[in-house]
Amino acid sequence: MSRFTTWLAERAAARDDAGLTRRLFASDTTGPAIDLAGNDYLGLSRHPRVVAAAVAAAQHYGAGAGASRLVTGTLSIHDELEQALADFMGFPAALAFSTGYHANLAVVSALADADTLIVSDAHVHASMIDACRLARGAVQVMPHNDVGAVERFLAGRTQQRALVLVETIYSVLGDAAPVAELADVCARQDAVLVADEAHALGVCGPEGRGLLHAFDLTDAEHVVGTVTLSKSLGAQGGGVLATPAVREHLVNSARPFIYDTGLAPAAAGAALEALAVIGEEPERVARARVVAATLAKAGGVAEPDGAVLAIAMPGPHEAVAAVARAAEQGVRIGCFRPPSTPDGISRLRLTAHAQLTDDEVERAVQVLQGVLA
Repeated sequence: MSRFTTWLAERAAARDDAGLTRRLFASDTTGPAIDLAGNDYLGLSRHPRVVAAAVAAAQHYGAGAGASRLVTGTLSIHDELEQALADFMGFPAALAFSTGYHANLAVVSALADADTLIVSDAHVHASMIDACRLARGAVQVMPHNDVGAVERFLAGRTQQRALVLVETIYSVLGDAAPVAELADVCARQDAVLVADEAHALGVCGPEGRGLLHAFDLTDAEHVVGTVTLSKSLGAQGGGVLATPAVREHLVNSARPFIYDTGLAPAAAGAALEALAVIGEEPERVARARVVAATLAKAGGVAEPDGAVLAIAMPGPHEAVAAVARAAEQGVRIGCFRPPSTPDGISRLRLTAHAQLTDDEVERAVQVLQGVLA
């Protein structure tokens, strides 16, 4: 056995011992289940209009964009999506990417150089962490949601420029960032706030337009938003929301944009139609929040700021066992285990879905309380 193969076997054994082994499974083959694990918060991935829009876009433009956006990969549907996304979230401009992961990589790596301090919240998504690793600036990790620490880091910096990285709704704990206070600090300290709205779009703020919109931060030149199209919009892809100057800079400088094939037409068409549905059916946003509050009460945790809630477990083995027991009873929940959790605590992770009926929510509550008993 080679050293490489031996190393792989040792790593696999260590994961098994720690209860941290992950395995892929085809969720569509496991039978019907009440979904409290996926991120399709508004139930739009199977909405007839959204699906029809995806099909129509694929038929019109083809299965893929065919090239980088700077070659022949920019299609009119990309322009339409970017305008609709900017309008919905209240920003002057938007730029679409093939994934939300790429959107975060692009913003941080293109806006930071060797003379930039990057202040990153300890709980940010892996895409932002990887973006910090790719960027050429100095990185300072701040304690979670610690506005005072951000101000100290920014005030004491020697670099000309600075970025502050947060999620408006955090993907593990489901809590909100103090975006208004952070934006004020960034304005005073001549820094740029980069806020990931992945888990806020479609769930938070008036009509689900996000927390940056709710706090009237979308016209601020020192605020940049990122978003995914794969959660509340039920499609796939990502976007950056900012001023036209930032958009132009990304088009010319962001490697994850320049060297990547454009967003697939079907995904663009689906996201575009999903935005229209949310605008016409705002009750979906309210319903997701109601379901989230109900699940939180059943799980014995505080009502979340968005549609994500987390329940601490004694360890990874207990978390995995709880997920398995729920699945046996027809309820699909998720769990986060180290290293996916920023504080090293294993948790059940539940997501609220607007399309769940009252009966389904009641059944989910019964199962959840049973596995936690």
